[in-house]
Amino acid sequence: MPCRDRYGYALTTSDEAALAYSQGLLDVLRLRDGALASFAASIVLDPTFALGHAALALLGHEMCAPVDVAARLQQARLHARRATERERSHVHAVEAHIGGNPRPLIDHLAAFPRDALLLSTAVPTIAFAGATEVPEEAWAIVERAAPAYGDDWWFAGLLAFVRQEQRRFDDAMSLSCASLAVEPGAGHSAHARAHAHYETGDHEAGLAWMSSWVLGDGAEIDSLSHFSWHAALHELSLGNLDAVRRRYETQLQPGHALGCRALVDSGSLLFRWALTPGARDVPDIAEVVRVTGRETMTRPATPFLAMHTAVTHLATGDAGALDELRTWAAGHVHPTMATVVSPLAEALGLMARDENSAAADRLAVLAPSIRRLGGSDAQREIIEEARIAALLRADRWDEARVLLDARLDRRRSPRDELWRAQALART
Repeated sequence: MPCRDRYGYALTTSDEAALAYSQGLLDVLRLRDGALASFAASIVLDPTFALGHAALALLGHEMCAPVDVAARLQQARLHARRATERERSHVHAVEAHIGGNPRPLIDHLAAFPRDALLLSTAVPTIAFAGATEVPEEAWAIVERAAPAYGDDWWFAGLLAFVRQEQRRFDDAMSLSCASLAVEPGAGHSAHARAHAHYETGDHEAGLAWMSSWVLGDGAEIDSLSHFSWHAALHELSLGNLDAVRRRYETQLQPGHALGCRALVDSGSLLFRWALTPGARDVPDIAEVVRVTGRETMTRPATPFLAMHTAVTHLATGDAGALDELRTWAAGHVHPTMATVVSPLAEALGLMARDENSAAADRLAVLAPSIRRLGGSDAQREIIEEARIAALLRADRWDEARVLLDARLDRRRSPRDELWRAQALART
């Protein structure tokens, strides 16, 4: 009998390597620490195991893990020749995805929907930036896969995340709670629930639940900084800046995050905190830049990371770095890099030079395309906040108030109410 992964697909390797790989897959699905070590163990136990090499390349690309991505891809290609059709397709999909072409990954999932590692990769969530241009494309991939998973607890969490993006918040809450009842530490399910609380303005209940979960059932989560970021986002929305400071100092210091998480979680919080009315003595974002590393700050691997890189350069006032990012992204093979990241870097570069009115105009033109950058609504709205800040700095108070009114129509936020009052007083 061939070795099989947890969803029944054959693995061309030894029993021991298959066990290590399956543990790594489970760690990814549960968002637990250890996936990198388990996948590495699989290729130590069997250096000819193609999927083990491909998994390491994927984590290196998506999570800034310390992996020689090119070497792992080379080994994955070499050893895939002796593997099954599904494994060959898997390796090809990973290589194409890393190279900026999502189509083989999407086609692979149509043929092999229970390939959970690649389904997770395709959908922008807490673990991966996604492989689709707009959320609707990711939703369709998940919906097509649903019959293959039944009531699987991990898939229920993934579907819950889709439901909250569709603004079906009751469905998202029901799915996430059902999943957590089976697997209390299910990271994807907890993440979907966190978004449902935030997007409905249920800040107090969301904060209470998240603060408890990160110290209890979720304490072993690998991406714990992101859940702490969610808690801090509730505190920020409530205008409790003292709580934000405590959260940052105890849970979101850049050194507590792994690789890119320092940029995505700590860096984005510092940027939004600094824009908040009444904010003072906001910690320096320079430590985020140092921890993230030069490669990601100059050559981000995905459009999602590029968005956070650009915002961080704005926070440091580094117009030159934004110019370099704009030029590099303009020549990138990935269409979103060229058509969204490059003009975004240009717009934020104008802000860094205090040309705020022009920056606000550029950001307004870009607004419909920002969703192509990946991530969640809660993460992408950092660009909307940059636009509001540009309008306020340009004394375009009425336009800032219109944007803030739209935000307050979406959900309750004492922070946005303060921001709106500031704009209204100046009008």
